[in-house]
Amino acid sequence: MRLAEAPSSRDKILDVAEALFSRRGFAGIGLREVADASGLSKSSLFHHFRGKEQLYHEVILRVLQRIRERFDANLVQGGSPRAQLERWLEELIDTFAEHPTIPRLLLRSLFEEEEALAPEAEVCEAQLASILADAERLIRRGIECGELRRVSTPHTLLTLIGVTVFHFASAEMGERILGRPLFSAEEVARRKREVIGLLRHGLFTPAPD
Repeated sequence: MRLAEAPSSRDKILDVAEALFSRRGFAGIGLREVADASGLSKSSLFHHFRGKEQLYHEVILRVLQRIRERFDANLVQGGSPRAQLERWLEELIDTFAEHPTIPRLLLRSLFEEEEALAPEAEVCEAQLASILADAERLIRRGIECGELRRVSTPHTLLTLIGVTVFHFASAEMGERILGRPLFSAEEVARRKREVIGLLRHGLFTPAPD
């Protein structure tokens, strides 16, 4: 039996930084805190990252890559646009349930300003643009083949982002409204049913008999 490899120092730094940035944002975190929480010296941190801006964008990029990988794996399975859209949303919900830091990071990244524009920011923007463009294409394909109502593709995409990203980023407010833990297995399964129900009754055209 092979033992799982221990995470590299770089991965450990990214894991710690992801948790910290998701809780307090870019401005609220210093590199000394990241180094201390990682059990490393600040000089070791600088061996992997030249500064906070690069570290922040490397964290965001890794988050986007997780979403990208699941989106691609879903498309490979084939099926109709309706089936692909349902699967992708379920995969997205699973991703957020497995990595609770992701939705809060994504929301924070929309309105936070970094101290300086790191080159890695352009890579993040390109990755995000690619994911959104592919999601829009999937919605348009569903409209063109008659499986989805003739809705505004951008508005529909924003709605789907809201019912997935915001739901899991809502933290204490969401739990107060639901009266249950957001990330419990029961509530994650319930969220899937609610989102798919929204699609089937509000976006999809009636299925043929």
